[in-house]
Amino acid sequence: MLEGFSGFAGSFNIKKKMLTSSLVTGLRAARSSVIVTRNLAAAQKATDPIQQLFVDKIREYKKKSVGGKLVDPTPAIEKELKAELEKLERQFGGGAGVDMTSFPTFKFEEPKLDPIDEQAQQKK
Repeated sequence: MLEGFSGFAGSFNIKKKMLTSSLVTGLRAARSSVIVTRNLAAAQKATDPIQQLFVDKIREYKKKSVGGKLVDPTPAIEKELKAELEKLERQFGGGAGVDMTSFPTFKFEEPKLDPIDEQAQQKK
């Protein structure tokens, strides 16, 4: 009776391996087709007018945002930015001539250690 069961388990394992293998192969094929589809879609011109407007606006924004500056700032936005930068300077010690928008640089100096005088210890 156990022999019949072990034969069933063996055939089940073979079917399981075949199913897993075919599933993995299918997933690989699906993934590669998605990548090819994405690349082809990016290379083609947009057919939907809304999509084309979106792409055009992104390209326009890219041209305007050169140098990390704000795009089309109003005087109110510039005033608010200046006020926030002044607030940061007061809060974190910026001051005149310090660029608060850049990443800070750190300088670590090596501590001066007292030399070990082995001869002085031997004399004691």
